[in-house]
Amino acid sequence: MTPIVLVVTGRVTRDAVPGLCAELEALLHGPDGAARDPAAGVDCDVGGVVRADLALVEAIARLVVVARRAGGRRLRLRNASPELRSLLDLVGLAEVMGVASVTGAADAMDAMGVRDAGCGTGAGETAG
Repeated sequence: MTPIVLVVTGRVTRDAVPGLCAELEALLHGPDGAARDPAAGVDCDVGGVVRADLALVEAIARLVVVARRAGGRRLRLRNASPELRSLLDLVGLAEVMGVASVTGAADAMDAMGVRDAGCGTGAGETAG
């Protein structure tokens, strides 16, 4: 069965999220409101996204809701960057989305370029 595909490109902003949800709804339903091919899966191709950030994570979370409301469909990600997979893992959505999990939060932060900024022992504290 051929999946329904939503392609997301460019930079996703919070203002763009309602439009993406409406686009997915249009793909899932015909002009008469009837569900198109209820057995077909939903794929979201994010390979053309230029920046993986929390606005994109919010968009994906809302797209998951749209897909589930349309007959319990599961939304799968295609071409997710390592940074996006790390963000989804960090916020707890990787398992929900079915993307490969990063081994831990530290690895996720490394993949996003977040470095240790002197966290650890505070002034006057000793490690040990």
